[in-house]
Amino acid sequence: MIAELGHFVLVLALVVAAVQAIAPIYLARTAPDIALSIASRASYLQFILILLAFAALSYGFVRSDFSLAVVFANSHVAKPLIYKIAGVWGNHEGSMLLWVLIVAAYGAAYARFTDTKDSFAARVLIVQGWLGVAFLAFLLFTSNPFARLLPAPFSGQGLTPILQDPALAAHPPLLYAGYVGFSMAYAFALAALTGADDGGNWARRMRPWILTAWIFLTLGIALGSYWAYYELGWGGFWFWDPVENASLMPWLAGTALLHSALVAEKRDTLKKWTLLLAIITFALSLSGTFLVRSGVLTSVHAFANDPERGLFILAILGGFSLAGFVLYGLRLPRLAADKPFQPVSREGLLLVNNIFLATATVTVFLGTIYPLVLDALGMGKISVGAPYFNAVFAPLTIPFALLLPLGPLLNWRAGSVKPLQNRLLLAAGAAALVTCGIVLSRGAASVMVVALFAAALWLMFGAGLDLAQRLAPYRSRLIKFWTLPANAFSAPLAHAGLAVMLLGILAATQWRAEIVVAAAPNQQINIAGISLRYDGLREIDGPNYRAEQARLTYLTGRHQGTHIFPERRFYEAERAQTTEAAITTDMTGHLYAVVGETSGDKRVLRLWYHPYVAFIWLGALLMALGGSFALVTRLRRA
Repeated sequence: MIAELGHFVLVLALVVAAVQAIAPIYLARTAPDIALSIASRASYLQFILILLAFAALSYGFVRSDFSLAVVFANSHVAKPLIYKIAGVWGNHEGSMLLWVLIVAAYGAAYARFTDTKDSFAARVLIVQGWLGVAFLAFLLFTSNPFARLLPAPFSGQGLTPILQDPALAAHPPLLYAGYVGFSMAYAFALAALTGADDGGNWARRMRPWILTAWIFLTLGIALGSYWAYYELGWGGFWFWDPVENASLMPWLAGTALLHSALVAEKRDTLKKWTLLLAIITFALSLSGTFLVRSGVLTSVHAFANDPERGLFILAILGGFSLAGFVLYGLRLPRLAADKPFQPVSREGLLLVNNIFLATATVTVFLGTIYPLVLDALGMGKISVGAPYFNAVFAPLTIPFALLLPLGPLLNWRAGSVKPLQNRLLLAAGAAALVTCGIVLSRGAASVMVVALFAAALWLMFGAGLDLAQRLAPYRSRLIKFWTLPANAFSAPLAHAGLAVMLLGILAATQWRAEIVVAAAPNQQINIAGISLRYDGLREIDGPNYRAEQARLTYLTGRHQGTHIFPERRFYEAERAQTTEAAITTDMTGHLYAVVGETSGDKRVLRLWYHPYVAFIWLGALLMALGGSFALVTRLRRA
């Protein structure tokens, strides 16, 4: 009965979304107050109805109601409760229900917190209503999460073992909150292009929503990277998997959008570029949904392999993207001209960095889509992997990192580097010295790697200069730092976070060590100046698995005498096995151990040492923290 109720309220939600999308159109110009009232009430009701449906599906997973096809395929009575709950979105149908829930949540949040009641706000909610219609129709007609099985099975097939992990309980909601959040930027762009006059303030009203989506997407990508690092047992943090790229592309475009919206708001320029970026960013978010759910890819990230679903999502992607681009093309001649600015200015530097970000986005897009297009045309299968992306990304990263610190230090409209020369030379000298010190202490590196290290350190010191400049008016309050304005820390933290992440990526890839050894009990193993002893193997029982657990003991170093325990787990319900890496986590480096197959009377062990790999996720957290400071400032002003 709960499942039928969930299905019923989803149908009601589709009807309400249609009312939100259609009814206010006829009133937006003549009676904007009534139009906004209808759209707002519909957005509230849509969110409540979808939340009830999500609660009903969650109830089915927690109670192990195997009469529901999605519960039978993705759960088991022996699963721990946290993975039963995570199983709600650990599948195609449940994840799409989470997607439409987040769409409705953004619409309801906008209706609640919008600071102006006009036809522009109504048009934003109309666009969100159409998104609700499209994805609710997709859910109900191709991916019904409340489909029944008759007769009901006695037990379920379980959740894919690699998804039974705490990080995967949080990764999809964070990622979707980022993907779907960019729908607000798309809605703002269409509202502005349809001629709704908001006094030219659409960029100011758009920016908090872009910030929110960007923060969530940053955290979602970082958490997914960390999950892949410790769960898949391959010792890496980024594989340039097409589905990984599908999340990176909207992040790159969204970062460009975030900065161009700042220019559009502050200086009334780059507005045309900002509107185009808003459409492109959401189109890239939809393309990620298509890649994951269409069946064109086989990946640990992919949910579905169904041509009917793929065509439906392709129609949604094509429809919304085409609507945005056509409307942009029609309205472009009527848009107000951007105000001029000098090349050496804050606007000029932000525009140049936008160009680098756009180029990086196109590079990833081509590398991801090109093999799929060739395959679809029957022209053979090719693989575009890390060598391609690394080769094209490194040359783009260096000038981007070199120019990024200059933007916040320059004045709007017309700036000059001369007053900054002494400080910039000091930062450049410090970056060069530290780079030489790192290279000399760690060993040989290519010219490209040395240049990347120097650029990352320059970016970090440049962020420090920016922070010092922002805090200069508050010298008397530096001791009471909690009284300082949050926006003083936002850009410096985000830029420093990017620098820290780059340093972590470079160190972990350039100077990592790896060995594979067939070890007998009590055998000593050496890697990167660390000595360990393999003590043997034992069998243990987990809540829903059996495991072979190896023990390794540190013989030297700061962890001398401590143990790590890599495992191979066997899941009975799913009839699958996973590798659970054992990782010693230090800021200076990670020792990463995996236990493999038996080789005679020995056990195969694979060990990596990744210097400063933790900087990757520390950098992501700093970037998200910087964005959060900017968002807090926006909310306080509102």
